[in-house]
Amino acid sequence: MKIIVCTDLEGVSGVVSFDEQAGSNGKYYEQAKRLLTGEINAAVEGMVAESVEEILIFDGHGCGAVALEDLHPAARLAHGRPWPWNYFREKIIPGYDATILIGQHAMAGTEPGTLNHTQDSRSVEYYKLNGVPIGETAQWALCCGAYNIPTIFLCGDDHACREAETQIPGLTTATVKISLGRQSAISFPPPEAHRRIRDGIVQALRNHRKTPMAPLKWKGPFVLEKRFFHTGSVDGYARHPLAKIIDPLTVQLRSDNILDIIYA
Repeated sequence: MKIIVCTDLEGVSGVVSFDEQAGSNGKYYEQAKRLLTGEINAAVEGMVAESVEEILIFDGHGCGAVALEDLHPAARLAHGRPWPWNYFREKIIPGYDATILIGQHAMAGTEPGTLNHTQDSRSVEYYKLNGVPIGETAQWALCCGAYNIPTIFLCGDDHACREAETQIPGLTTATVKISLGRQSAISFPPPEAHRRIRDGIVQALRNHRKTPMAPLKWKGPFVLEKRFFHTGSVDGYARHPLAKIIDPLTVQLRSDNILDIIYA
């Protein structure tokens, strides 16, 4: 079995600040990277215990958030920006049997989801796909689903887990912190967070082997609506062939193929 792991930073236990922990210039950014890498390694331990043969870690945090020197030797890391998205989507993702998400946060506007946002915390008010609010979890799961790859596990804060369970039927989750507000939480110490992740991964794999999960797929055609805080964000879509500008802060992208627009 081959698994691709999509990681983020804001859903990791102990991470509660955009400025001090989630940004590359933050005072505690290096510590946050180590916290994420510890959670990744716990997931890898669970996968190795269940005889997963190949594990690729995709660093989904824009400025990079995985401490390579501390990464479990059974894993490989895909990282760096700018990202060759078309090559990765067409040549890398289709080679995997399942996907999991580590360090996930809730979508923008989720109260009181810790560090809730969608893609860019400074510019995006919301994303809606066919009228349904979505965040980064659904984006990744739908992208992988287009290649018949199921999403079988997610860990993050309690609201990220709740969001994922609502949109991905049968998903196994592990809560590693309890949201109190956008920049506050009750975090589990790393040993407990790691135990929850490791146990959750083992359970997810066993469940999937017993009753295979279906890839996440929605019926098209698709309309992805993006609402921004600033007009400049919409200006960049003026010549996009699939985009329609609705108002100075809102754009819609339309296609019969989810892959054309889910990360456009």
